[in-house]
Amino acid sequence: MIKAMKNPEEWFEVVDEQGRALRLATRRECHSNRVLRHRVAHVLVWDALGRLYLQKRSAAKDIQPGKWDTSVGGHLLPGEAPEAGACRELGEELGIAAAEPLAWLYQYEMQSPVETELVDTFSLVWEGEVFPDPGEIEEGRWWTLDEIRCGLGQGIFTPNFEEEFQRWHEKISN
Repeated sequence: MIKAMKNPEEWFEVVDEQGRALRLATRRECHSNRVLRHRVAHVLVWDALGRLYLQKRSAAKDIQPGKWDTSVGGHLLPGEAPEAGACRELGEELGIAAAEPLAWLYQYEMQSPVETELVDTFSLVWEGEVFPDPGEIEEGRWWTLDEIRCGLGQGIFTPNFEEEFQRWHEKISN
């Protein structure tokens, strides 16, 4: 059963280019005004075979419903550090309680027609079970890099994931 969309009145920190908090704004405001940059943490979850876990976003999501997306992604709570938010989202979205520290990969700004996010991306190799939250995730599965490459530009992934994948590829290629 799909849960209702998250609370549109949930509070996010609006931040400057360096991630310094400026003020608070609601989810509704941040998701309808590109000027209101807000913080997000992503986690790329890999298995020992080098496959990447992707989630298909719930149809109830307000942004990019029904598309395949980064393993884990979520907004930071006001005052929350990026790694703490990433660990919290791992637990909430996939039921993963990571025992090892996450590997920080990079930070970037992502703009869409409706919002601007300051994203910190982490990586984790996970060999345990995954328990996707059905309110957040329609389905999830492990993808090979070739499967992902074949799907790029086909409209099945979120634009954010396609940008994320390109950034990750550039990072490991250097």
